[in-house]
Amino acid sequence: MKLTILGCYAATPRSLTNPTSQVLTINNHMFLIDCGEGTQVQLRKNKVKFAKIEHIFISHLHGDHFYGLIGLISTFMLLGREKPLHVYGPKGIKEVILLQLKLSNAWTSYPLYFHELESEQSEVIFEDDSVTVETIPLIHRVYTNGFLFKEKPKDRKLVIEKAHEYQIDVTLFKSLKKGKDVVAETGEIIPNKWVTEEPEASKSYAFCSDTLYNEAIVPQIKNVTVLYHESTFLEQQKSLTDHTKHSTAKQAATIAKQANAEQLVLGHYSTRYKDISVFKEEALEVFPNVSLAEDGKSFDFD
Repeated sequence: MKLTILGCYAATPRSLTNPTSQVLTINNHMFLIDCGEGTQVQLRKNKVKFAKIEHIFISHLHGDHFYGLIGLISTFMLLGREKPLHVYGPKGIKEVILLQLKLSNAWTSYPLYFHELESEQSEVIFEDDSVTVETIPLIHRVYTNGFLFKEKPKDRKLVIEKAHEYQIDVTLFKSLKKGKDVVAETGEIIPNKWVTEEPEASKSYAFCSDTLYNEAIVPQIKNVTVLYHESTFLEQQKSLTDHTKHSTAKQAATIAKQANAEQLVLGHYSTRYKDISVFKEEALEVFPNVSLAEDGKSFDFD
């Protein structure tokens, strides 16, 4: 599982910082999460192959989280894209994107599907054989979701030498990897645990976009591998969180601690702060494993 930060600052873009966007690579999927202004330039800078992006998840309809979407959709068309693109986001995202395409007379040459969200409850919005994606309802000034990406349980590891030792036919190897007992060529029933080992632990990633401190999300993200949680302010400016519906670094760390997350990544910093290292210092007072998102930074969670 790999996370590439394209942008991680709040509100307006600056010459050296970008609004929210990131790429999550998990089980051969490349998911784009939020698409603030300048996202496609950041994709190029970070050598992310556009063609691999098939699913885009938009947390909410504030400009610093989706104003780059129409440009990216148009660029896909200019590059001759043919395969479908799926966009998941709040109700209204289809209307705003199609209006822009209509007025510019620039309809896509590829299938473009919108999956509009309006439920206040968590729901699974994508699933295949290897990954599920579900919404994390958040509290912000407009309808907002985070997203929980989860690998499905992996196959057990087959110990080939043991399989040969017990005279198991190769056609049964797949069944063994799925955890089933099998019958050897001798007619003996071979328990799965004799010839397989535990699989690698499945990984998960919780993206918690703009939100007021909200302990209600903790049960859903319990034991998550990595939690990305917005940290717009420090505790000194905590009084601003109620009005803006944002969180502090300490509050983000508290959520990580309550959820028993393995790692916390902070982001969405207010540009009022000149040095983001103070966000990490504050969070470390509560939670021991803290990293700072930075534009262009990648994390490998192996």
